[in-house]
Amino acid sequence: MLGWLVALCIVVLVVLIWPGSKYFGTESTPDALLQGLGIPQQEARDKTGRSVSEREERDGDRADEKARTVALICKPSALANYLLKHCRTFSRYSPCVGWTWRASAFLQSAYEACWPYDCPVQFVRDNLQLSDDGLVALDWAVPSYQKRRRTSSHSTSPILLIIPNSFGKITRNVLKLCEAALSHGYLPAIFNRRSHNSTPLTTLKLQQFGDPADLREAVRYIRHRQPAGRLYAVSESSGSGLLLSYLGECGSSSYVTAAVCLSPMFRCQSWFENGLCWPLQWALVLYQKISLSRYRTVLRETIQTDTMFSSCSLRSLEEAMFCQTGHAGPAPSTAAAATGSSGSTNTSGTWEAYWEHNEPLRDVDEVAIPVLSVCARDDPVRGDTHSTIPLELFETNPHFFLLLTDRGGHCGFSTQSEGSGAGALSAAGSPAVPSRGTSWSHRALLEFFRATTDFFAAEERAKQLAARRRGLGGGAGAGGRLFRHRSVSTCKKVPACSHNIHAIYNWQRSYTR
Repeated sequence: MLGWLVALCIVVLVVLIWPGSKYFGTESTPDALLQGLGIPQQEARDKTGRSVSEREERDGDRADEKARTVALICKPSALANYLLKHCRTFSRYSPCVGWTWRASAFLQSAYEACWPYDCPVQFVRDNLQLSDDGLVALDWAVPSYQKRRRTSSHSTSPILLIIPNSFGKITRNVLKLCEAALSHGYLPAIFNRRSHNSTPLTTLKLQQFGDPADLREAVRYIRHRQPAGRLYAVSESSGSGLLLSYLGECGSSSYVTAAVCLSPMFRCQSWFENGLCWPLQWALVLYQKISLSRYRTVLRETIQTDTMFSSCSLRSLEEAMFCQTGHAGPAPSTAAAATGSSGSTNTSGTWEAYWEHNEPLRDVDEVAIPVLSVCARDDPVRGDTHSTIPLELFETNPHFFLLLTDRGGHCGFSTQSEGSGAGALSAAGSPAVPSRGTSWSHRALLEFFRATTDFFAAEERAKQLAARRRGLGGGAGAGGRLFRHRSVSTCKKVPACSHNIHAIYNWQRSYTR
């Protein structure tokens, strides 16, 4: 009997491990995309215009260990050269290899998404009432030892706006990012959509996948509350669809200095249609149903809730929420019309028309800031690299940069040295939160923000110096002497807002809990 039990256990282990063997780091297949010149900090450009930076790390005990590769794929530019020179973290990625759970793309992805994290950070929530009476929430991360729960509006600390996944799950990865950002002097704020993460649903309108209207109002509030701080944005997983939609629609008026997408979804319609493996899809659908179950009765006016709660795939669930009308019955009530309930469904009622207005890359040519995407080739959620990542976008658009690794899973990027890191001091001189081993992807994005800011500051100084030299040499006699005593303004004119922010955000419309 015991022998049969052992045999059964072996069979179960084989069944579980064999399908996921391709996610373990025991074998590595060469990819022409990631083959560079093979020396640290050396840049290579092929005929397609890709900028590749590769660093080889070898284990002392195994001289024949294959080199681990990180590629920076982008259009050659001055900023790209600056990033290759100053962002050393890009080429210092040493993923876990061998038969360890951290080498499995699936296991490290599930760990970062589901495993609890004892975060030494507390959150202060701002509930923002929008122009249509809807509510979104901003959770500001503050150190647990800090007595003051509010930051001064005159603070010059940079703000890091974090957009979690489209399902509203606050993952371990997001909490670790808040901790790392605080230790580097940022003011992290998590954006919660309507009904997400205990945000009350006060209207019959749910936020569509790529509709940036609510995010636009939240950014305006942040600019009103912290006008002196630079704004940076980070998105996680499917939340990148909202960030890319916002950057495309707002263009140069996004108020964002730079942005990073961690394990983003680019072709989201195909992602919904092709589906995931059934355990992942079942878990995501179940989580979304549980989040919406408390509003089942009220949503029945605009959504076919029976169809929605009987859905078994992400596509059918999304289609039931936004591409189908509510139950057949009398005309909508006055209260429903006043709350904008018609916005919760797509007017055309078709799946294709829905994605014409929600595909993240629909206005990608209008993006006017540097955007870094951090992806792994073995991502079990996104899918195949060549069919899900628009490589031509990064090769032709100077604003987009792709940091592509061989291993890392979905928002995982576990390293051999993870867990041995020490806390960092704030650049602004404020007390720092002790960081317990910052993730490689978090170190990379923080270094990207610092490098882009330094690059733009150097460019601005060069322009001012050139203008000063032209002014000094352009006139002779009294005209030149008069101009020599003039000062060149270093204040950048802030573009005027197209809205009355004081009328929208006051204590009658924006309250704090």
